[in-house]
Amino acid sequence: MCGIGGILRTDGQPIPEEWLDAIDARIAYRGPDGQGRFRDRVEVDTPQGKKTVEVAFVHRRLSIIDHADGGQPMVSERGRTDDEGLVAVVFNGCIYNHRELRKKLEVAGHRFVTDHSDTEVLIHGHREWGEQLCDHLEGMYAFAVWDRNAATITLARDWFGEKPLYFTAEPQGCWFELEPVRSLAFASDARALRCAEAPTSTDDADRWVMWSTARYLQRGYSSSRESPIIGFEATGGMPAANACLFAVNDKSSSLNVAGRPLRGEKRGAAHEPLEVLIENAVSRRLEADVPLGCFLSGGVDSSLITYFAKKHKPDLRTFSVKMPDPRYDESHHAEQVAAHIGTNHTTLGCDPKPAEDLVHLIGTLGQPFADSSILPTYWVSKAAREHVKVAIAGDGGDELFLGYERYSAARTLRAFRWLFSVIPSGPLYRFHPKTKLHKLGRLGDMARDFPFLGVMSMVSLFTRRQIQTLTGFLSGMRDLEEGGVKHDALRDLRYHDLVDYLPDDLLRKVDTASMAVALEVRCPFLDRDLAAAVLAMPIDELIPGGKRKGLLRNIARKYLPAEVVDRPKMGFAIPIGEWFRSDYGSMKTLLLDHLESAEPFGPISLNRRAVQRFIDEHMSGKRDHGQRLFALLTLSIWARSL
Repeated sequence: MCGIGGILRTDGQPIPEEWLDAIDARIAYRGPDGQGRFRDRVEVDTPQGKKTVEVAFVHRRLSIIDHADGGQPMVSERGRTDDEGLVAVVFNGCIYNHRELRKKLEVAGHRFVTDHSDTEVLIHGHREWGEQLCDHLEGMYAFAVWDRNAATITLARDWFGEKPLYFTAEPQGCWFELEPVRSLAFASDARALRCAEAPTSTDDADRWVMWSTARYLQRGYSSSRESPIIGFEATGGMPAANACLFAVNDKSSSLNVAGRPLRGEKRGAAHEPLEVLIENAVSRRLEADVPLGCFLSGGVDSSLITYFAKKHKPDLRTFSVKMPDPRYDESHHAEQVAAHIGTNHTTLGCDPKPAEDLVHLIGTLGQPFADSSILPTYWVSKAAREHVKVAIAGDGGDELFLGYERYSAARTLRAFRWLFSVIPSGPLYRFHPKTKLHKLGRLGDMARDFPFLGVMSMVSLFTRRQIQTLTGFLSGMRDLEEGGVKHDALRDLRYHDLVDYLPDDLLRKVDTASMAVALEVRCPFLDRDLAAAVLAMPIDELIPGGKRKGLLRNIARKYLPAEVVDRPKMGFAIPIGEWFRSDYGSMKTLLLDHLESAEPFGPISLNRRAVQRFIDEHMSGKRDHGQRLFALLTLSIWARSL
C-alpha cells in the first residue's frame, strides 16, 4: 500500500525536479515508511524523426510485505535476453497470488532477486505477458510500468477499483485510441497532478464544469469514467478494470485505453462451492509481515469473513468502534460475534472531531464527497491503526449478493412508477431518514424521476428538479444500465453499483479514510474468483424468495448464530442531519460558515437562494436535508481550497 506518481515527456524537455517534489509532497501521507525516485531518458525513432523520451517515477512506501527488498521504484536492468531490457515499476496495493505467479515465472526462466516481494512479480509478469499481465493478477492495485526497449509506459488499475489512479495527458482528449500525445502525468492523488504543474489544458473547463457539478449532485461523488470534479484541468480518473498503454515508437505517440468489462468470467475456481471461494478469498488476504486484524461490525458480511480468517489465523485480532450515538453503535453486536468465534477482540473508542476531521479528509481526497460515512470510517481506521497495519473488511458484499433495501424495490418501482409518482414527498421529508414515512417520500421522488433517470432515480441524492434549480442544468442524466428500458431493473441497478458506486464512493471512501492514517484495508468479497462465480449466477438465485442477501445468509447460517445472520442491516452511518441542527462537533458552525459565505462554491455558480432554502427547511425541521447539505458542504470545502 503506497503512493505513486510519475511524468513522461516526449518534447525533449527535461522533467523539472520541482514537479517531482510537488507530487512527492502530495502523496507523502500514503507511505511513511520509505521513498524513492527513478529517471530514465531514451531516443526513439518516429515518423517525425528522433524523439527524446524522458520518464520519472516517484514512490512513497507503506511497508507491508518484504521490508528488506520491496523498496520502490523497483528497477530491473535486464531480463532473460537483450530484447528484455530495463523495466521499472511503481506500484500501490497488494498482489495476493504473487507467490504462485513467482513460481510460474521462475519456471519460464525469470530470475527473481527479492525474497518475496509482490512488486517484482509485476516486472517479470510484464516481460512474460505484456498487455495481458492484469489477466493473471489477483489483488488490489494501481501501477505504472516503464519498458525502455519498447518505449512504453503502462498504467493499470484493479478490477473493482480498490486503489486510486489519476492521470492527465496533453493534448486533452487522449481517451481515444491512437490519439497523439506529448506528455503524460499520473498519481495516486488527484491533487498531485495539479500542484505538480503537469501539462494540462484548461480551454474546455467552462464547457463541462456545470454538467460535472450536476452529475456530482446526482451521485454524491465524481465518476472516474468521466471528467471528475478534481480541478479545472484535463485530469481524469482511471476507471476500474482498465489499463492504458502509452507508446512512443515508429508509428506514433499514442495512448490506448483498454477496458476489461465487469461480467461473470470463466475462472478456474468458479466450480467450487461459494463458501469455499469465500474462504479462499479470505485466506489469500492474510499474508503480511506486519500486524493484521479484522474490522468486525457484527453484521453478516464482516462476521463471515472473521469466521474464515480465524480458521486460518488462530491468533486473529478483531476490532469494532464504539460510536458516539448509541442508535448507530454496533459494538455490542461485534463483541457477541467475537466471543462466539473466539477472536482476540478490542472495542475501540474514538475521539470524533467531525468538523475538523471533515476538512482534513476532503483536503486529502482532493474532491467533493457526499458520503458522510467517510467520518466513522476514518475514526475506526485511526483507532485500529494503533494496533495493526492491515485490516480485513467486508466491502463489496452488498453489491455482489444484493444486500441493499433499494434492490427489493427496483422491479416494483419500474412496474408501478405511475402509481408511486402521486405520493407527495414534501410532508414526509420532515421525518427521520431511517423512518418508513421518509422512505415513502423518497419513493415518490424516485417514481417521478424514473422516466428521465431510470434506475439512477433510486440513488440520486438530489431530485432532477432540485439539480435544475441549483445549477440551471436539466438533463435526463440517465446512467449505466446493463440493458435497455425493458431490462431487469434490479440487474441494471446492481450493474451501476458495481461499476460506479462501489469504486467511486465506497472504495474511494475506504482508501481515503484508511490511507490518511497509513492503514492498509483488504476486501475479500472483491476476490476475482468469488466475484466471477457470483456474477455468473441468476439474480433470483442470490435472493431466494426475494430475500435480500438470502444466499449469503444461507451460507452464514452454517457457521454463525441466527441472531447474527438475521439481524437487520444497520449500516455504517451517522445522524448527520441532527448534527447540523445541534452543532455537534461544530458541524452547524462549519456548515453555515461555508454555505452562507460570500462565495461558498468558489468558481462554481450555484443558486444561492436555493441553497439557503435547503438550510432553512432543514434547520426548522420542515424537511431533513442532512445528506444534501453534507454534499453542498463538501463541495464548498473543496471549491474554496482551489
